[in-house]
Amino acid sequence: MIETATGQQQALMLLFTLVCSLLLPVVQSRQEYYYTYQDPYDDDLSLWINEQQVKIFSGVAMKIYAIDNGRVSPHIRDPNFSQYLPVIPSEVSSVNFTWKAGSKKYYYNFDRLMSVDENILKPPTISIKTSGRVPKNAKEFSVILPCSGNVSGIAMFSIGLLIQTRKGKPVPGTPLRIKLRKECAHRGPDPECDKKCANKGVCNEDKICQCPEGYMGQYCQTALCYPQCMNGGNCTAPGTCSCPPGYQGRHCEGGICAEKCLNGGKCIQKDKCECTKGYYGLRCEYSKCVIPCLHDGKCRGVNKCRCKPGLSGDHCQIGRRQRSTCKRPCKHGVCQPNHTCACDSGWYGRLCNQREYQRGFPRPRSVSSVSSQSNASRHFPSSRREEAAQHQRRRSSKTSKEINESAPTQ
Repeated sequence: MIETATGQQQALMLLFTLVCSLLLPVVQSRQEYYYTYQDPYDDDLSLWINEQQVKIFSGVAMKIYAIDNGRVSPHIRDPNFSQYLPVIPSEVSSVNFTWKAGSKKYYYNFDRLMSVDENILKPPTISIKTSGRVPKNAKEFSVILPCSGNVSGIAMFSIGLLIQTRKGKPVPGTPLRIKLRKECAHRGPDPECDKKCANKGVCNEDKICQCPEGYMGQYCQTALCYPQCMNGGNCTAPGTCSCPPGYQGRHCEGGICAEKCLNGGKCIQKDKCECTKGYYGLRCEYSKCVIPCLHDGKCRGVNKCRCKPGLSGDHCQIGRRQRSTCKRPCKHGVCQPNHTCACDSGWYGRLCNQREYQRGFPRPRSVSSVSSQSNASRHFPSSRREEAAQHQRRRSSKTSKEINESAPTQ
């Protein structure tokens, strides 16, 4: 017990040295910055270790800032920063950070999570996506330092963090390049401890579960899902959500509707449809078009239809001439979607180029033709007119005789 207590005291002393080397200059620079540069109404990018985390390490409840209101601490940017810090003891398996973007938009990318000696220390992992948007309000994430459990020793690891504005411009002082050292100790297997670690976690020499990637918690019992499960879903395995009744999807983002949503509607919650423009109702079964859309048109507003190519009008009732849909153009008609011509009144034929009178009806005599015939007769000589009249009388007499001969005898 005395040896154990002494080991714990040494670990605390190392941590206290670590915190002091970070805390005093950072707090001092932060106070100078606050009174010299900071606008009291600023709400900008910040990254820090919160009071509870620091208190666990050192017994002193105070924040340690890496970035404060958009300004990176000069001590973090010092290339010899890692040399000033003691080795992180084996008792510490993760560090929790808190950050916020404030009133501006920032995007991050952890472009480096590397262990120099993976036989001792596995590559660090984080409890959030390696890239994304910095949350507007304060939110915590963890940097997990998993020992391999195979060999005792000290391994260096490196973390790289790039933060950019919404215009893609890096925040001054980033990317952050931090190199630290972590101690790992191996004291042989502990079957009783290993039984407590779930999801293939391994108990280290300090009886702390080292979790595989995708899990966290005291006994590796908590799976990580990105993004988080929605609508009350539970993360049962890395990237896998168990959805409550009425929801579905990889992240439980969609609903289950007992009856299918109609007219392109999407089920977003249990028995609730999100309708496309122009439709409404529990199943999107009602159209805002009082007059139905013709020719398979889709309602897209109050009495407004979206028509298929070749058609127009509020209800898709008007065809347009489209030379490209018919091999030969319709002369007096409209080309239909099936590549045939719909003819105008008085016309027929494959190309609507024939008049109705050509089907057997007599062609009407125009007034101009009758008048021209009477005018022409004025210029004929009288003898010619008499010959024509006699010819007409003989023809009429012959026709009457043929009719009498064909009549039955009484």
